[in-house]
Amino acid sequence: MKRPAWVDDMALGIQWTYRTAVIAIIMVALLPLQVRSQSAGLGAAGELVDPDRLRVCADPSNMPFSDKSGEGFEDKLAAMVAAGTGRSSVAYTWFPSVTGFVRNTLNANRCDIIMGYAQGDELVQNTNAYYRSAYVLLYRKDGDLAGVDTLSDPRLADKRIGVVLGTPPSANMAAANLMRKAKVYPLVVDTRVAPSMAEVMIRDIAAGVIDAAAVWGPMAGHYARKSPVELALVPLTREKGGSRMSYRITMGVRPSDQEWKRTLNTFIRDNQEDINALLLSYGVPLLNEQGEMITE
Repeated sequence: MKRPAWVDDMALGIQWTYRTAVIAIIMVALLPLQVRSQSAGLGAAGELVDPDRLRVCADPSNMPFSDKSGEGFEDKLAAMVAAGTGRSSVAYTWFPSVTGFVRNTLNANRCDIIMGYAQGDELVQNTNAYYRSAYVLLYRKDGDLAGVDTLSDPRLADKRIGVVLGTPPSANMAAANLMRKAKVYPLVVDTRVAPSMAEVMIRDIAAGVIDAAAVWGPMAGHYARKSPVELALVPLTREKGGSRMSYRITMGVRPSDQEWKRTLNTFIRDNQEDINALLLSYGVPLLNEQGEMITE
């Protein structure tokens, strides 16, 4: 039996009334969030950035970068960013630096920023770079390698050089026939239960196990300061061909967070001198655009 038209009309009216009420409730609920987002300078309300806390994605045991103790330079920088962007506090999502880091932190919306990320990586949207550093060659200052500044230097031919598996210096060392005597250290280490390979290599130089080491600069600078012997730290910026040795480091954000990126770019521009001072205090070898060391 066909229903009377008025029944359908009444049902339709009820549906529209219900939908209108639901939409009104949703808009009222969203209004405070939109106001908060706009008042925080984050632009589009669709951005998922917390306007009150700086939500940081970080490794819990990755000195000198980040650590649960708050002693890493990225931890110190996070506090500066929070203050400079009007956040009341810093909140961390801890996750080890392994495959899936970005997927399980930033892309899962559990946090809003990765404090240090190499420029050009497609997993995140990069801010402007806030520092540039390079892989370095470490050796004893009182040894016979004084003045060596490239991996192709003949004086390295009979030396045992430490290098982390798969890092850019290993390709240049292979081209210079240095891998046959090299000591290769593992790329992936759980630093919650084992020391950093940079720390181990520096100990091995002091003990005479290896003659030199090719290490990522920020790690080398930090641990070299703790070495029982004085070490020369030489950025590998004079390499001819082979792998790229210097990298610009940015802050990583979600591709959708355009206003957040602009906010961070403004912070970097306005606080570059203070950022440099922080990094230098941790022994990070900083390079200008000409590849020269920044010392102050």
